Amino acid sequence: MDLKKLNNNQKAAVEAVDKPILIFAGAGSGKTRVLTYKISYLIKEGIVKPEEILAVTFTNKAAAVMKQRVAALLKNNVQDMNIGTFHSICAKLLRNEIRHLGFTKNYAIYDRSDQISLIKIIMAEINVSKNSVMPKTVRNKISYYKSKLIDPKSALKSVNTIQDKIIIDIYIIYNNSLKENNAVDFDDLLNFPLEIFNNNLRILSKYQKLWKYILVDEYQDTNKAQFLLVKMLAEKHRNICVVGDDDQSIYGWRGADIRNILDFEKDFPECKTFTLENNYRSTNQILQAAQSVVRNNTDRVDKDLLSVNGDGDLIGVIETHDEMEEADAVINALQKEIKMKKRTFNDFSVLYRTNAQSRALEDSFRRSAIPYKIIGGTRFYERKEVKDVLGYLRLIVNLDDTISLRRTINFPPRGIGLKTVDKCFIQSIKDNKKLFDVLNNPEPMKIRGKQGDSLIAFHKLINKYNELLIKLNASELARALVEEVGILKFYKQQDNLEDNDRYDNVLEILNSIDEFMDRKPEASIADFLEEVSLLTDIDEWNTDENYVTMMTVHSSKGLEFPVVFLTGLEDGLFPLSIALNEKEIMEEERRLFYVALTRSQEMVYLLYATDRRRSGSDSWGGLASRFIKEIPENFMENISFSSAMTRKIVNTKTGAIKMKIKRTITTFDDFKVGDLVEHAIFGEGKIRALSGSGENQRVGVAFKDGLKKKLIVKFAKLKKI
Repeated sequence: MDLKKLNNNQKAAVEAVDKPILIFAGAGSGKTRVLTYKISYLIKEGIVKPEEILAVTFTNKAAAVMKQRVAALLKNNVQDMNIGTFHSICAKLLRNEIRHLGFTKNYAIYDRSDQISLIKIIMAEINVSKNSVMPKTVRNKISYYKSKLIDPKSALKSVNTIQDKIIIDIYIIYNNSLKENNAVDFDDLLNFPLEIFNNNLRILSKYQKLWKYILVDEYQDTNKAQFLLVKMLAEKHRNICVVGDDDQSIYGWRGADIRNILDFEKDFPECKTFTLENNYRSTNQILQAAQSVVRNNTDRVDKDLLSVNGDGDLIGVIETHDEMEEADAVINALQKEIKMKKRTFNDFSVLYRTNAQSRALEDSFRRSAIPYKIIGGTRFYERKEVKDVLGYLRLIVNLDDTISLRRTINFPPRGIGLKTVDKCFIQSIKDNKKLFDVLNNPEPMKIRGKQGDSLIAFHKLINKYNELLIKLNASELARALVEEVGILKFYKQQDNLEDNDRYDNVLEILNSIDEFMDRKPEASIADFLEEVSLLTDIDEWNTDENYVTMMTVHSSKGLEFPVVFLTGLEDGLFPLSIALNEKEIMEEERRLFYVALTRSQEMVYLLYATDRRRSGSDSWGGLASRFIKEIPENFMENISFSSAMTRKIVNTKTGAIKMKIKRTITTFDDFKVGDLVEHAIFGEGKIRALSGSGENQRVGVAFKDGLKKKLIVKFAKLKKI
């Protein structure tokens, strides 16, 4: 490990180990390098043993990168080191300690859709209509309460509306239902360790002794529970190093508190602070533009980032008429980048503030036959057929899991309807039994014939595989189960394209279990389910595939691309209208804009529309975002773009008159007179004349040997030099 590869500030931060350390790491300043070198330094110098280090971050991808880099530096396997996300570290801790809260170690982890399913059941039980409150709203509010460590009793003190009271009533039943199902949600994964530590100081002391040095990545994104967790663990030895950037704190809406990083010196007064200001990612034009915007915030630590990559190109600003023309402009600029700079599709990312903006972009990409992938759409592990397989596995591991039971009991169809399940549920309450335990005796519920036989057969099937958990490994059990249940057979018998895809996806989930077992031969089905539960959208992003990446700005955090298109830059959309009169929200929107710009390495295009259609409503008269206006003009250039449209008045079948708009070829001229170009056959030359535009553009070129040619740009494949 050669510390000479670090700059002076990075090296000083790595070598400082005798007190709490706060590292402000600006965008692209090498924070992952500092963290990995610091972990390696602690081990190489014998300051702590590998198993005594706890390093936490926010995504599995970031944790994997950290492990790989530490392994390369130490030339050693680090799979057993405690490097992971907050949720994965806490899940591992709870497998050993959750019994203290009345759960078993085989607890299920409910994702967002599982939570909403449970809330719907609760609302039906207490006769709360969706007209009173939507299940999604209830789920989000409960998550907000939990992220702030607000229990139902405390929440009652701030009730202002009837809806608030209904949500808190559901919150109480929801928590009880989770326990009855031996299940936790993502917020519980963070909160339960705190509850255990507060109730049992002996257990807290055990983990304080186990983890003697704590490192936290992206500290600006920690919520109250995460802050308290690392503070409690570091309270005894004070060996803690946190790295983050207050200018990239963009998750306030889900409980993250920027004050955690800004007030670190108050929590650890003896700490030493370092600031990393050399940027290794973006050009100086991009970096200075981003900083000029975020400096308008007041709640921040001042930094002066400087790029080591030179000035680079000016930021392109494109005004368009509407969202369709905006999408056309993205396509044209992208094609120009490919033609002029020989880029590939995976060099590009298209970012937007809200998911709804993707539709017009997708339409344009499909029409142009340009491959793209949306990050944040339906993830593989959230697809119905995959969740059905996972539902069976979760129920086998945890017989208390009624959400998985309800999901699987009639799939593939076995004649057990919802009314039958409701009868079973009522009987389980009457007998004070688990829902699963009443299935093998349908007689008291007066369920007879085929339905009764199906209930007994389902109970027998699940029991059989529950007993096989200790006899078969995860791959063997999953393949045997899917075969016996008949899931593959069911999809194979269907005669449509969608079910063919589902058949392939079931095979893929089985393959993923095989791959998991190759990585972790001693692991169980429960271990696989835990890993899958904690995956995020970004974990499924593959940088090796050649497609344009489309995603929200929030999803792009931590990624980088040569070229970034930032769309929808109108006041009211970015920043959102809710921020226009709220200082804290506006400052977070500004930080979000800063994050968007600093994803780019070489080129940024900022796009806005003057007449955007919003959420199916009439057109929205758009003004350019104030964030564009906060960038000094010398960092930007306005790019003229127009989409050729023909407008024709037509009569509809009903006799009404309407305007029909048809888009034809877009124009985005690539060359100008005087440009130096290179042709694969004729060599270097200079453009002396041009005519036409877009795909029809023709150029007259004088080549070095005196040869003069008239060429069609579309076919000539000229390279600007």
